Amino acid sequence: MGLIFIRTTIIFIALLAIMRLMGKRQIGEMQPYELVITLIISELACIPMEDNSIPLLYGIIAILTVFLLHQIVCVIDLKVTAAKPIISGTPSIVLNKNGVDDSQLKKNNLNVSDLIESLRVEGYFALDAIEYALYEAEGAFSALPKKNFAQLQTSLPIILINEGKFDMKNVEKTGKNTAYYLDVLQRNGCKDEKKVLIMTVDGDGKVYLQKKGERYKVFRLDWQSTLW
Repeated sequence: MGLIFIRTTIIFIALLAIMRLMGKRQIGEMQPYELVITLIISELACIPMEDNSIPLLYGIIAILTVFLLHQIVCVIDLKVTAAKPIISGTPSIVLNKNGVDDSQLKKNNLNVSDLIESLRVEGYFALDAIEYALYEAEGAFSALPKKNFAQLQTSLPIILINEGKFDMKNVEKTGKNTAYYLDVLQRNGCKDEKKVLIMTVDGDGKVYLQKKGERYKVFRLDWQSTLW
């Protein structure tokens, strides 16, 4: 029991020193290679702590080796411009002046619902209130709102069509049916809901409609009063 305590303490001190030397940021702000190295180090630390038959020195040498590799990768990342996109990745602009960039979302294994959720976390609810939105290489999300964004989100939008499929619960919330919205699509140059990337409507009747591969458009439905 005492031996396990001593070995664990030594590994803990070694890990603490290494992590301080590596200058770790918060987990959510790590570059991909930093997260990989952190996971490897945690696994290497467990082996000598659990198995007394493995010399403690082996575990420390393995951790120091990973630290050395981290320093080498950091130098390459900082000094070699061409290597940075390969090692750290590049930001993905998922929303621009044309609307949602579906190709960039798919590249990052995301969908429009994920984008809308990220926007809500940042305090933005209307897609047309945003000039640009992007995901950094380490996963952090940033959005640049339009100057008049507060006037563009006076009511909470809900999703009516997401990637070609109606959200029936939200359709019912509006007091309308799919036939009504199919007619709205027809009048706005869209013959089939399957061609719609995203369609939202807020309580004031403002619709955000974007067909796949096309620029978005915003218009209002002729509602007599605010629905929610």
